[in-house]
Amino acid sequence: MSTQGEPSFRQSVDLMFNRAAALMDLPPGLEEKIRVCNATYTVRFGVRLRGEIRTFTGYRSVHSEHFEPAKGGIRYAPNVHQDEVEALAALMTYKCALVEAPFGGSKGGLCIDPREYEDFELEQITRRFAYELIKRDMINPAQNVPAPDMGTGEREMAIIADQFARMNTTDINAKACVTGKPPHAGGIQGRVEATGRGVEYALQEFFRHPEDVAKAGLSGKLDGKRIIVQGLGNVGYHAAQFLSTEDGSIITHIIERDGALENPKGLNVNAVRDWIAEHGGVKDCPEGTYHADGLRMLEAECDILIPAAIEGVINMHNATRIKAPLIIEAANGPITAGADEILRKHGCVIIPDLYANAGGVTVSYFEWVKNLSHIRFGRMQRRQEEARHQLIVDELERLDKHLGGAWSMTPDFKERYLRGAGELELVRSGLDDTMRTAYQSMREVWHSHNEVSDLRTAGFMVAIGRVASSYRAKGL
Repeated sequence: MSTQGEPSFRQSVDLMFNRAAALMDLPPGLEEKIRVCNATYTVRFGVRLRGEIRTFTGYRSVHSEHFEPAKGGIRYAPNVHQDEVEALAALMTYKCALVEAPFGGSKGGLCIDPREYEDFELEQITRRFAYELIKRDMINPAQNVPAPDMGTGEREMAIIADQFARMNTTDINAKACVTGKPPHAGGIQGRVEATGRGVEYALQEFFRHPEDVAKAGLSGKLDGKRIIVQGLGNVGYHAAQFLSTEDGSIITHIIERDGALENPKGLNVNAVRDWIAEHGGVKDCPEGTYHADGLRMLEAECDILIPAAIEGVINMHNATRIKAPLIIEAANGPITAGADEILRKHGCVIIPDLYANAGGVTVSYFEWVKNLSHIRFGRMQRRQEEARHQLIVDELERLDKHLGGAWSMTPDFKERYLRGAGELELVRSGLDDTMRTAYQSMREVWHSHNEVSDLRTAGFMVAIGRVASSYRAKGL
């Protein structure tokens, strides 16, 4: 989203980087090496569709190769451009470093509105785009590993993986060339929900620290907190669904491209999603009151605001009217650099994108490891865990019998305790641990450094420090 009088998305990322780097003792040359984008490849290719050849423009940007492969999604959107892709690639570098995923940062984009094409046409386009990138090693399990992003999903990732396998018939690790695949095609359980689940885990960890919650002028836990969600796509839907059903939060507003829905008592997230799937928007949805000017609802009263769609929705033109005391950036770059400064001056606490939406790349890391190891998580240890737990249950039942039934287990304890962790449980456990550890690393800088007043600066400092250490280890 473009906003007059403000830096571009890429400039905003650089400004936020510079703010953090100014507080660090980095050699100027190393600071510049970390900040700049290594390379961007632009491809223009033709596909015969509907009786004519149509030319498409795509990008793949590599921001950093301090670790390889470089990692980052591919988005399909009509307004994709080089600056956006390079900004997103930079964010991926810092995101991976913050959550300790051993990847460099990359990003891709194709200038296309996927809603204008049939599925078989999208497959033709995706295969040709993948072909152009694969033959230049811009998709490779050891060099550059894409994932889904806005406008893409499991289907596109499966097509890319198949195209790579066709072009590299003897590569045993071919499936690891891309993540976000369907589970039956080499994917991993929990990948679709990963970014939204990561947003939930990030908020849970934030609310474990009363001192941090108090900085936002809030108290207590997530239960009963009023939440506005902007964008009910994959990330916004899963975050809203988990927060409302598992944490007791109240989704008071859902903002979509055609307007917004409001219900102070709480919106039924599944019902709203089903309505959008059938009608293409939220207008006339019976779950809440409809507002045609959806973006004005960003300014409504709430406890937590979750922008989960595109960059720049909170900018210098509306930042002064934002009432949310806590914002968590489920999207990439939803708050511009100018708006960030305004919000911080008003005491708003922002949980930044390089941390908040890192659930996707974290579970992508798990999928990549699974593809390289050629075995699903849980296969080796699950039944052994169940057998070990059975010994304890048997002993408890023997004790109960010895006491004549005076003591007994909770009715569902035995069933829950005996069930060993499968792939989904292990993925969620790993994601939860990652989000907790990453938040604590940011929090330590936030609270220990006198000149750090916000989590974004703290997050950038942690990430930049780790990238710098990696480059130093390489002799730079």
